[in-house]
Amino acid sequence: MRQRIDDYALLGDCHSAALVGRDGSIDWACFPRFDSASVFCRILDVQRGGSFRVSPDGPFQSKRRYIDDTNVLITTFTTPTGVLEVTDCMPIRTGLARSSRVGTRHSLLRRLRCTSGEVHARLVLAPRFEYGAFVPRIRLTSPQTAELVGGADALWVTATRPLTAHDNALRARWRMRAGDEVWVEAAWTPSLVERTPAEMPDLATLRRRLEDTVYFWRDWISHCAYEGEYTREVRRSALVLKALTYAPSGAIVAAPTTSLPEELGGVRNWDYRYTWLRDTTLTLISLMLLGYQEETLAFQRWLERTSAGRAEDVQIMYSIRGHRHLPEVELPHLEGHQGSRPVRAGNGAVKQLQLDVFGELLEGAWLFSKMGGRMSQRHWDFLRGLVDDVCVRWRQPDQGLWEVRDEPRHFIHSKLLCWVALDRAIRIARTRRLPAPVGRWARERALLREYLLKEGARIGWFSQSVGTDIPDASVLQLPALGFLPSAHPLVSRTVKEVRARLEKDGLLFRYHAPDGLSGGEGTFLLCSFWLHDVLVHSGRTGEAEDLLRHLLSLSNDVGLYAEEAVPGTGEALGNFPQAFTHMALVASCAQLSAGRSFQLPRPGAYDYADFALTYHLGRRSMFMSHFSWEAAH
Repeated sequence: MRQRIDDYALLGDCHSAALVGRDGSIDWACFPRFDSASVFCRILDVQRGGSFRVSPDGPFQSKRRYIDDTNVLITTFTTPTGVLEVTDCMPIRTGLARSSRVGTRHSLLRRLRCTSGEVHARLVLAPRFEYGAFVPRIRLTSPQTAELVGGADALWVTATRPLTAHDNALRARWRMRAGDEVWVEAAWTPSLVERTPAEMPDLATLRRRLEDTVYFWRDWISHCAYEGEYTREVRRSALVLKALTYAPSGAIVAAPTTSLPEELGGVRNWDYRYTWLRDTTLTLISLMLLGYQEETLAFQRWLERTSAGRAEDVQIMYSIRGHRHLPEVELPHLEGHQGSRPVRAGNGAVKQLQLDVFGELLEGAWLFSKMGGRMSQRHWDFLRGLVDDVCVRWRQPDQGLWEVRDEPRHFIHSKLLCWVALDRAIRIARTRRLPAPVGRWARERALLREYLLKEGARIGWFSQSVGTDIPDASVLQLPALGFLPSAHPLVSRTVKEVRARLEKDGLLFRYHAPDGLSGGEGTFLLCSFWLHDVLVHSGRTGEAEDLLRHLLSLSNDVGLYAEEAVPGTGEALGNFPQAFTHMALVASCAQLSAGRSFQLPRPGAYDYADFALTYHLGRRSMFMSHFSWEAAH
């Protein structure tokens, strides 16, 4: 039986990630990095993709959970004769728990334990390197160790019971009684590396690796500052976001997968294993709401190095190591998830102009500054260059937040974020007394505001782009970013139009408009969280709570979300798990908790994230002084 997208759980080590299904099969994993070619990709092709399965040999029912406050998964298989418990993780090297330089072993560790009765456990390990391109050589190096090698990759497998190799896979069938354990580790190396059986880990080492990994995740999440009704959901999302962080650079991937479809059988299948400046900044804002600063500092360092050069050369996205060239290619030998072709590696949107990125970066910098974060002269010089570029570029059309593969347009959301870039830069310069052409920036900010109010809302509400009457959920950010009050008539009419034409079964589509691609997509979960935030700050708390409960019900059994959902059924669509969605969940829960506990500011324009950040970090006096400092622009 084929797995659905939401049948998977995430394993991660802050270097790469794997997805394991309800049936105990690891159907996606890339080594040594998120954006490396896959070792297992059965999720994209059942026949050719390769997998690493451990489960009972026979009928079973499964139930799973994460060990509390970790990304270590336990799957419990109940059979007619006994119960098998499988614990899965990607081991992390300890000693660096609060450092961005998290260590990894580039491995998958699985512990099988019979907890009652008797179970015959089965292992089938069939890697297919380079996106299922070929079958590697499989060779036993001892009764309990094996080498699987081909091309540039090798897997070194060790188990605490015997293994066999036949039919292009590593296999085993173990009879287990209550109390019995079997440990299996598959570790990646470059194919030129060789290991002897004596170099493989022993049982004590495997036990310690699991313990160290549990300790790492628990230590990291113990610093989460959120306190509220949705603690369980927020902490799970925070753990997901941390797992999507590439520790060596501080970059964050949008999702750990490629080509999971936005429409089953459709062509909207993209590679999300890269760092979008927008996605990463919004993710870091969510982590800031939870009290985390170190991840922001790591990303700031990465950004300064990666974007070194002229501001006008800044891209919307990079590889996690900073590469600028991400050619998009199709992998025609793969059938795609449930027949959704093409499967793609790389992303052709890399060279698009998306003006909103500037605003996201400056919003993040402003909030980091509010937290007391240090801003080096070098980073301020970088930001100044971006803002000076905005002064010129905001008049240009672009591909926008949604990366339309069509003609550029004057997207309202893009112009709004250009206004945000100017606004937050002025705030930073004034509060930090930093050198800047504040007068020129203020003039451009005023021109942009006039343009948005005159051209963007010419029809009486804010549409997707200038000169159209097409609604777009991205314009729900107008009050959230402090451009207009939530109660402003233009905002009210915009929200009404968006809901009337894009809402279905309580969820929002992004838009219904030509975008250069065929086919459709599901409802976009991020947009529904944006609607929730508008409702909170409009004083419609009860309605917001109902929407949030509906959104929280759409997670899978272990609290994970994809990018989109099928309206009505809630089935997950798109790459999985999606940083955008988990980021939005954190932000929305923070907004609601803050809105309930702390009186909202007087009617006026203010930044929602600023409000929530101030509340959750306990800076009430700073909050009040901030809103008396500057009225809406």
